[in-house]
Amino acid sequence: MKKNPLDEPKQIIDNIKAGNLKPIYFFMGEEPYFIDKLTEYLEDNLLSEDEKGFNQTVLYGRDVSIDDIVSTSKRYPMMAEKQVVIVKEAQNLSKTIDNILAYAENPTPSTVLVMAYKYKTLDKRKKTLKAIDKNGLVYESQKLKDYQVGDWLKRVLQGKKIGIEPKAAAMLVDFLGNDLSKIANEIDKLAIILKPGEIVTPQVIEENIGFSKDFNVFELRKAIAEKKEKKAFQIIKYFAENPKDHPIVLTTGQVFAFFVTLLKYHGLKDKNPRIAAPVLGVNPFFMSEYEVALKTYPMRKVSQIIGNIREMDMKSKGVGAANVPQEDLLKEMLVKIFN
Repeated sequence: MKKNPLDEPKQIIDNIKAGNLKPIYFFMGEEPYFIDKLTEYLEDNLLSEDEKGFNQTVLYGRDVSIDDIVSTSKRYPMMAEKQVVIVKEAQNLSKTIDNILAYAENPTPSTVLVMAYKYKTLDKRKKTLKAIDKNGLVYESQKLKDYQVGDWLKRVLQGKKIGIEPKAAAMLVDFLGNDLSKIANEIDKLAIILKPGEIVTPQVIEENIGFSKDFNVFELRKAIAEKKEKKAFQIIKYFAENPKDHPIVLTTGQVFAFFVTLLKYHGLKDKNPRIAAPVLGVNPFFMSEYEVALKTYPMRKVSQIIGNIREMDMKSKGVGAANVPQEDLLKEMLVKIFN
């Protein structure tokens, strides 16, 4: 069975809490959030405050060499069972990382070496990673799909004893994408405002984060799916009046992505929303929109709309049209979608 990417970091922490420590932890991958959280946990919890002064060393990849890291890791702890060596921004050592092979094959048992190798991965076929994996622990932090971000969001809020309405969760994910650090930052703001047991609603998001619950890309997409023309034109008028908050490139990008996904939905044999959501990479909350749009926009029309949005995107960048107001371009997009 495929591992749930949300469970693996928790399992690593649970093993550490149980005393199952590894001499090397190598955290790598495209998603920095989990790497930062795991590194932070090890930095905060492996040693007592008294022990940290002599036995915890934090290094940065841009400032040290692999030889420096190995030399530090080979020291013995002072008046403690373990020493902890943490290398942050270890991706800056990518050109020389293989020099750690000899140490990885025979790590110092009284040292816990933690390497945070963000945004990149090591080649799994190489001896270096195999040696680290054999004698320590390798964790690859992958970007979550949009539909997985919603589950992660609920877990984080549950940890803070705060609930969230489905629409509010969908709004956060829709606007902030799968940037977990950015979402976590907004959640931290809400956790200050809300008391345990309270619920995050669209109203709360609008008042405290700045997303309008009525005039946003989420509502525009919904209006388009349901062919509510008046509502759609009201939203783009609001966008045109607030271009800094709603740049045209992001608006067209979201609408374009909606129709590309709808085209894929048309092509699925099994259109059961529960099955289709993970295949399409769509938050289940949004599947009702796609179901409606599937009946409203035939496949041929969807293909035509995608082409029209591409043309409009070029116009917004000055290709084939100069100084056309944003509102006029968005109106043109809607006219071609609805007709």
